[in-house]
Amino acid sequence: MAGHVCPSWCSFSLANPFRRLLHHPERILAPYVHAGAVVADIGCGPGFFTLAMARLVGADGHVIAVDLQEKMLRQVRRGAEKAGLLERISLRLSQAEKIGITEKVDFAMTFWMVHEVRDAALFFRQIRQCLKKSSRYLLCEPKLHVGAAAFAETVATAQRCGLVPVSTPVIALSRSLLFGI
Repeated sequence: MAGHVCPSWCSFSLANPFRRLLHHPERILAPYVHAGAVVADIGCGPGFFTLAMARLVGADGHVIAVDLQEKMLRQVRRGAEKAGLLERISLRLSQAEKIGITEKVDFAMTFWMVHEVRDAALFFRQIRQCLKKSSRYLLCEPKLHVGAAAFAETVATAQRCGLVPVSTPVIALSRSLLFGI
């Protein structure tokens, strides 16, 4: 799925403790991620949202953490082991044209990464395929890199692939949309 990908050496900026002031993971995810759910963090990077998801799904839930870079997934593994959450998380190394999720999920999220995807239609079709009928998908893109027109085109592509806008969550420095199917 990769176009231009944030390199793993930049992961410090993605998992920075100061980022919690802008993007508090539990606050962003709590309306969508519940105990016992199966959820996907697509483009998980070093696991900034993955660990919060694992806490929210509880012992009976499961998180699928997907990334193109093995180094990012190793960082997720280290953080999950340290937090005692690894048994709730499956790490998946995606391929350039394949997300790699075969099971159905209750919630999926892409945070600040779809603008890096080369073929957005293929990507959104794969997301659509892994969602259950009552699922939600949160698309969040950075205002700094993605202008209003580009975001509108991304949303239009997602809609052509069967994703239906539900609401517009307010997330700092971001253009966001919650979808259903």
